[in-house]
Amino acid sequence: MLTQTLLELLRSLRLTGMAEALDRQLTQPATHDELSFEERLGLLIDAEATCRDNRRVERLLRAAKLRFAASVQDIDYRHPRGLSKSRMASLIQGDWLHKHQGILITGPTGCGKSWLACALGDNACRQGFSVRYFRVSRLFKALEIGRGDGSYARQLAKLARTDLLILDDFALEPLSARSRNDLLEIMEDRYAEHSTLVASQLEVKHWHKAIGDPTLADATLDRLIHNAHRLELKGETMRPSLESKS
Repeated sequence: MLTQTLLELLRSLRLTGMAEALDRQLTQPATHDELSFEERLGLLIDAEATCRDNRRVERLLRAAKLRFAASVQDIDYRHPRGLSKSRMASLIQGDWLHKHQGILITGPTGCGKSWLACALGDNACRQGFSVRYFRVSRLFKALEIGRGDGSYARQLAKLARTDLLILDDFALEPLSARSRNDLLEIMEDRYAEHSTLVASQLEVKHWHKAIGDPTLADATLDRLIHNAHRLELKGETMRPSLESKS
């Protein structure tokens, strides 16, 4: 009875991992009887820490809304698209996120830009960073709706706080005047504070023209391109293999 009360108390305190670990210790006494009190307590604390870490990663992944369930462990380096394994290993370590740097992924349709962006987003979540994924056209549409329903300022504030913002399908179509201003506003809030990953079919050298207004393009690209890592992909489409992974 005392044991059951203790388990219920742990769960009421939201120490779920510790409660489950204690239950395992009690149901498998032979495995733990030889351990000291401190060792058994250490196992309980480790179990609670692991449980909390797993829950946090699950919350971060749900909030990220990544387009693909992609993982850096599944990146295909055999396909000839100019992707360096050593360079990716450095990015996977996550120093660029701690330093608030960006990543610019460019390449033709089907070369795996979006999938790679989602894999890096998944990896960032697992390292404890908040992530949000957007196709650029849908982001600007959401902001436009926000102007009408009063959520515009809150949306911008949320974007500004996000550790990693992924902007996919950038510059597929000309930007409107409002979209250009929104983009500059977002980049201004994030510059040197958080990381931004942009994926685009257009080479970086064409982004200035795609943005449209020369003054706004200069200001936006200065914040977006400075201190960013560039991954310039090439080669034939990978869509069949990417679809099988997703």
